[in-house]
Amino acid sequence: MAIIKKYELKQMSKKDLEKKLDELRLELAKQKASAAVGGAVKSPGKIKQIRKTIARIINIQKLRK
Repeated sequence: MAIIKKYELKQMSKKDLEKKLDELRLELAKQKASAAVGGAVKSPGKIKQIRKTIARIINIQKLRK
């Protein structure tokens, strides 16, 4: 999953942001489970990027309120 830039997130609607947030949280859970089991993670920095994107989405949602 490609990481979304900040300006792209600002252009998304509320529903799109919520949908993307759910997708990213699911992806993060899969990556963490894979790492916990001992499987090799394809790209080690992906977990960090997903976490940052989730934080960006949450921040944008708070700013819009």
